[in-house]
Amino acid sequence: MSARGEPLSRTEAWTLVAAASLAMALSFVDRQAFSVLAPTVTKALGISDATYGWLGSAFSIAYLLAGAFAGLLVDRFGARRTLPVAILVWSVVAGLHSAVPAVGAVGTLVVLRLALGVSESPSFPASVQIVQRVLPRADRARGISTVLVGTSIGAMIAPPIAIALATRFTWRAGFVGTAAVAVLWLPPWLLLSRRPRARAALDAHPEAGRTARRIEAASHPAMLRGLVGLVAVVPASAFAQAWEAKFYVRQFGLVQADLASYLVVSAVVYDAGALLFGDLASRRARRRGPLDHSPPRLLFTCAALLVALGMVVLALAPSPLVALVGMSVAGAGRGAAMALVVSDTVARMPQQLVSGSGGVIASVQSLGAIVVNPLVGSVVQHHGYGVVILSLAAWVVPGCAAWLVWRPPEPEGSSSAP
Repeated sequence: MSARGEPLSRTEAWTLVAAASLAMALSFVDRQAFSVLAPTVTKALGISDATYGWLGSAFSIAYLLAGAFAGLLVDRFGARRTLPVAILVWSVVAGLHSAVPAVGAVGTLVVLRLALGVSESPSFPASVQIVQRVLPRADRARGISTVLVGTSIGAMIAPPIAIALATRFTWRAGFVGTAAVAVLWLPPWLLLSRRPRARAALDAHPEAGRTARRIEAASHPAMLRGLVGLVAVVPASAFAQAWEAKFYVRQFGLVQADLASYLVVSAVVYDAGALLFGDLASRRARRRGPLDHSPPRLLFTCAALLVALGMVVLALAPSPLVALVGMSVAGAGRGAAMALVVSDTVARMPQQLVSGSGGVIASVQSLGAIVVNPLVGSVVQHHGYGVVILSLAAWVVPGCAAWLVWRPPEPEGSSSAP
């Protein structure tokens, strides 16, 4: 609502959500550039698979620790202010990856990955806050899925940009080009967010005087249940984000120039899964009405099965095309599961804890990468990918089952049964 009581139109609200989704896309362009160029960069700088795994964790460790403050920062200053500042800072840090020297490369990369993790940490809690403040309840599952789609749009944009620049020039140009893309977001956002009604909605404080506390968000019953579902799927996502390019190179002998189409396809399918299941969840909410707060159990079951099945196909794939099918099926399931778990969890959180909950969710994703990347690097270096991927497929099952049977808490102010 604006100061005059005028609500945002549906078009205005969804334009702001689309801008938040694009911001998430740009954050993933810059963080994924390293994994996209990993086959070339690690070879040029003499970095082993095990060391690469730890470099992947460096970003995630910083993202995890900074997430403790990112939600608080977004609550204090609002997404309208914090998001553009974050984008400007992380673009500079991402561009500095192009200046990594041949001597002392690992140490320099550790510093840069840590700095990138810190500067990108406000992106997800800010995007979640935007969705919650501008959309009505029935549209928020679709809104969350749109934000999640942004992450894979970034994963989809990064390969053709980075690989084209690296192939035509050098891998250093790939980092410069991907970093420059993010800066283009700033002028449209400043134009959109400074309009009076948009500014009033984005700066709204449903419970003035209360600051979202991370510990309160993390210990909320809705968040505890949501974390179980997230932990089931996050390791598979961590593998896809950090290791997909290196997997195709080692397993099937592809070269850097061949990878763009493979990486784009799996990112597009992740988008499709998130959008489709987010839309189905929103349709379900509208059909059942505002008094029904039951979780979308059938949809989540289908998503979990897609993840597990796709990972098994990937592990046993005899060719790169079959591997792409497996990665795509798993990607569709991961996008769907993330959209369902995040939207269901956030919908059950008190309004003053929404941004804090976004920070917790982002931190859990980072924690998965922190644990998974070094383990994958160590195992792959000695035993290959098969055992890693099958283990990740098995990991999905118990956590997803627990999420399905866990009785969810009611949203604040609701009195209906789940």
